[in-house]
Amino acid sequence: MMLRMFARASLLAMGMIAATFCSAANTKALPLEPVADIPLGGHTTRLDYESVDPGRHLLFIAHLGDSAVIVFDTQARRVVSRIADASNVHGVLVIPELGRVYASATGTNEVVAIDEASLKITARMPGGIYPDGMAYAPELHKLYVSDEFGKTETVIDTSNNTRIATIPLGGEVGNTQYDPVSRHIFVNVQTRKQLVEIDPAADKIVSRIDLPGADENHGLLIEAEQRRAFVACEGNDKLLVVDLRTKKVAASFDVGGGPDVLAYDPGLHRLYVAGEAGRVSVFTVESGVASKIGEASLGPHAHVVDVDPITHYAFFPLQDLDGRTVLRIVRPKP
Repeated sequence: MMLRMFARASLLAMGMIAATFCSAANTKALPLEPVADIPLGGHTTRLDYESVDPGRHLLFIAHLGDSAVIVFDTQARRVVSRIADASNVHGVLVIPELGRVYASATGTNEVVAIDEASLKITARMPGGIYPDGMAYAPELHKLYVSDEFGKTETVIDTSNNTRIATIPLGGEVGNTQYDPVSRHIFVNVQTRKQLVEIDPAADKIVSRIDLPGADENHGLLIEAEQRRAFVACEGNDKLLVVDLRTKKVAASFDVGGGPDVLAYDPGLHRLYVAGEAGRVSVFTVESGVASKIGEASLGPHAHVVDVDPITHYAFFPLQDLDGRTVLRIVRPKP
């Protein structure tokens, strides 16, 4: 009896998720299907960046409003820990080869290091005035942290968890990403409408790429194989495609309101753009050309996304779905 009741409730839940996908007028339905809605616990406060370790089947989610990092087991589909004392945590980046997670605690202007095995905070280091997004340069064992209001990039040596450099960028900073082909760091400078390129070997700026059509260029993703950078502009709801060979904007797309976090599935060549308004845009990227294949409302405040490259599941943490925090898991339609 209980099993039948559970199955019926699950089917109803899946039906509600599916209905959400198809509810937006004048848009294509998202090329996704529901997998599960899993409660995350805590208060119905803002959730921010997330980062998946597919090898360990762990997803780390910044629960900004609760000053905690949620640890979610993607195989068992349950929360296994909530790591407290990360004040107003924004950015989260897992580095599997180090067995470590870094989180930017903007409430204390720190970056905290978390051991993946013990799920305990093991170190704290200064992160600037408002540490946010992060990127890792593996050859040099350096972590790069966007200091949004400090207008700099903070550089941390991960071998001893100490700050070793501060790179002035000349404007308010958005997200930062590592490019494994050039072995350079790229970072949005949103008040200058630029994408800045940094050489980690010298911790010096080597180029500034102007972004015509940008307004508050904050979100960033590097697709190294096709030599493309994708830039999400919060001020005018645009996605810019930058050719990293020519260092020019190659294309521009309208996306949902307040585009924030980007994620990429390399196996399917599929790009996700998650927005503050709850709308998600999905693109395919082939031979450097991006094509929108769907856009619709996915859930309230669906502004964060990450993808498991092995299962192709996409994860959207939602801060308040019927009075609770939820991780909405979806997968591509066959």
